[in-house]
Amino acid sequence: MDAPYRRIVADIRDRIEAGVLRPGDRVPSARVITREWGVAIATATKAHAALRDEGLTVARPGVGTVVAGPVPPRDTDLSRDRIVAAAIALADRDGMAELSMRRIAAELDVATMSLYRHVPGRDELIVAMIDGALGELRVPARHTGDWRADLASCARAVWQIFQRHPWLALSMSLTRPQPAANALRLGEWIMSTVKPTGLAVTDRFMVQVLLFSFVRGVASALEPEAQAMRDTGLTDDEWMEQQGAAFERFAARHPAPHYEQLFRGGPDFEFDLDILFEFGLARFIDGLGVWISSRT
Repeated sequence: MDAPYRRIVADIRDRIEAGVLRPGDRVPSARVITREWGVAIATATKAHAALRDEGLTVARPGVGTVVAGPVPPRDTDLSRDRIVAAAIALADRDGMAELSMRRIAAELDVATMSLYRHVPGRDELIVAMIDGALGELRVPARHTGDWRADLASCARAVWQIFQRHPWLALSMSLTRPQPAANALRLGEWIMSTVKPTGLAVTDRFMVQVLLFSFVRGVASALEPEAQAMRDTGLTDDEWMEQQGAAFERFAARHPAPHYEQLFRGGPDFEFDLDILFEFGLARFIDGLGVWISSRT
C-alpha cells in the first residue's frame, strides 16, 4: 500500500497533468492538505518536498508553492524502457545520490511529470533498475553437475554485474527484497546449483541467501569507491600513494606488527576487491563442502 504522502503527490500530479492546476497556480498548502486528505502536517510537508524534488512545483517568495512551468509538450516516444535505461546510465555515471526524476527527465529532454505516465515513482523506478541490471545475467540453460564449479560461476556472474553497476549492491535489500523478476531468477539459478548435493530446499535457500550476501557485501564498497574517484579524480592506488607519508606517521604512533610485516618487509602482498572476492568465494565453497559432507 502506498504511503499517504505518495497518494497526495499522485493526486496533485494528476491535477497538474489534467490542466486543473496550471503553471504558476498555487498548489494546496500544507494546512489545506491536512484538511483535504486527513493527514498529519509532517505528511503534508513530505508531500510538498516530493513535489519539489520531482520538479512539479517551485517555491515563490511571498506567494507560496506553485506549479512549475511551462509544461513541455508530451513526448510520444517516451517509454518505461527508455526511462529505466536512462536511470541506469545516470546511476552508473554519477551514482545513486544524483538520481532523481528531474535529472532523468533532463537526460531524456522531457517534462519531469511525463515520466510518471510510465513509472509511478522513484521506489518503483529503483525496482525496475534492479530488474534491468540483473537481466544482464546470462544464466546457462543447464548446470555441469559439479556444484562447486557451478556455484563459483554464479557468484562470479553476479560479481561482474555489481562491478558494471556499482550502485546495485547497496540498492538491493536482503531483509526487504524488492519484487524484481530477475532477482527471483537469480535465486532459482543459485539454488538449483546445489540441488545435486541432496540438500533440502530450505537449506538450498539458506545457501543462496548467504552466497548473495557475501557477494553483495564485497560489492557494497564499489559505489563509495566510485564516488571517491568522482570527488577526487584519483584512483585508489593514486590516493594511497598520496597518503603514504601520513600513514607512516600514523604507524609510528600506533605500532602494528602484522601490518608492518605486510607492507614493509614481508612477502609480496596485493589487495583489491577482486582479490578479496576470489579469496572469500573459495573459503565459502570450501566451508560449504565440509558442511554438505557432514549432512549427506
